Amino acid sequence: MGAGLLANGAVVRAEERGRLGAGDTAILRFLAAAELIEADLWTQYAELGGIGNNLPVEVNPNQQMNPYQAALSNLDTDGPQYITSNTLDEVSHANFINAYLESRGAEPVNFSEFETLKGSTATGSSGKLRLTNLMNLNVDTSWFVRYRSATNPDLGATFPQAITLNGVTAIPRTDADFNGASNANLGKANDHIQAIANVAAFHFGAIEQGGSSLYATMSQKVSDPEVLQITLGIGGDEIAHFLEWVDFAGNGVQQPVAPFKDAISGLSFPDFFNNPPLQPPTLVQPSLIFPVPCEFISPNLPHVSIIRPLTDKFSGAVASAASLIASGLFTGQSRKFLNTLQIMAFEADAAIRLAL
Repeated sequence: MGAGLLANGAVVRAEERGRLGAGDTAILRFLAAAELIEADLWTQYAELGGIGNNLPVEVNPNQQMNPYQAALSNLDTDGPQYITSNTLDEVSHANFINAYLESRGAEPVNFSEFETLKGSTATGSSGKLRLTNLMNLNVDTSWFVRYRSATNPDLGATFPQAITLNGVTAIPRTDADFNGASNANLGKANDHIQAIANVAAFHFGAIEQGGSSLYATMSQKVSDPEVLQITLGIGGDEIAHFLEWVDFAGNGVQQPVAPFKDAISGLSFPDFFNNPPLQPPTLVQPSLIFPVPCEFISPNLPHVSIIRPLTDKFSGAVASAASLIASGLFTGQSRKFLNTLQIMAFEADAAIRLAL
């Protein structure tokens, strides 16, 4: 009876405010899916690297950080707080979009049946089953170069990887990762957990720049002015996240953190200021944290600082889903989940702005 009353209440609210069109519904459902994915992965980061129950020393001097929190704090002393805040934001985005869908008579997105993946067993992890896998990632680091370049992917530009991160973990998998893979490697424990934190830093940027472009691309398709408020409002928050992680990742490839090599994983992080992997060095300059002006709309117009890409081909729903899948974020997930996500992405990209 209670469920029936709630359902009837949603119908009444939808009739009072007007039901969403099919295109706007598809867009919001894919964005809800993306936010649920983000909420799941960020929750894993927050459990192990956020403030959680292990508060940073400056907040609670009687409680020490775990080695992962300490390594993240090497990149920014407020790193654990930022991770926790980012997590709370993504959870709020998912909850809001789903509630809004219901309020307009549309079906919310529920991925609970796909929370089947085993996560980290390191101390701090809740141990619950996950939607995403952070322990076998292929992190696309080309965003670090793209935002320092004057060229635009929407106009045909391509970008190399700033650093190669394939088949790597972004969180400690077990307590062994806190101190090195074995007792024999204790001397390299700091490098090992720092390498994991650096992988996480570049993954943070990869996720949030993807969200920034996705919301901007979807905003060009929505028809309902209220839905546009949502995509612009939440999209702006994604951009705020991204700018923090640009700086955060850059701190992992300069002194005093870099250069170093983890003897356990084999990962190397050079000092981009003194040993830049690309030429000209400005393409990977860590201190360039704002988008460099680039070509936009036409090569004949002046360069301008923008979020990029902004087109379906590179930042639409289908492209975003493909990027997430290629990153290894869903290693171990079911084909049913992947098909569900891809169908939702196709429907979102098919939406067109309707004249009011």
